[in-house]
Amino acid sequence: MLKQVHRRIRLAVAVGLAVLLSAGSAVYAQDDVELRESGTVEISTIQIALLWSGSLGGGTLHFNGESHAFTLGGAGLGGFGGSSLNASGTIYNLDSLDQFEGAYGQARTGFVAGTEGSSRFWLENEKGVYIELEGDRQGLMLAMGGDVLYFELD
Repeated sequence: MLKQVHRRIRLAVAVGLAVLLSAGSAVYAQDDVELRESGTVEISTIQIALLWSGSLGGGTLHFNGESHAFTLGGAGLGGFGGSSLNASGTIYNLDSLDQFEGAYGQARTGFVAGTEGSSRFWLENEKGVYIELEGDRQGLMLAMGGDVLYFELD
């Protein structure tokens, strides 16, 4: 399991940095994109940062009346501290399961102290799939930078 996580993080960094650089501004430009609701997602992650950041977690994709478990791992730049996130949201522009897997870019800013943090953010992959998430963060963390998260169906 740990070996798979390391592989996912390395792959997420390699593929995802390109996605983040090319799509980072689009993460904030959803108003310019036609979004079609495709399903919902629930995720739980742990993130640790000391200039570099790493994330591990998993969740469930609800698509076409079926539930699909997935794992995620990621890496990024910026931030200090650690937090956990439980979030749910909507997935857009997903036509088939093979479009779900892969690297998603995210630009982020914010903080959490104890249980006083909440997050709302967008993720985008190179296939034009968007995920809008909202959830609660717990921990102690100051975040500013970008992440790449790699999603893989179980």
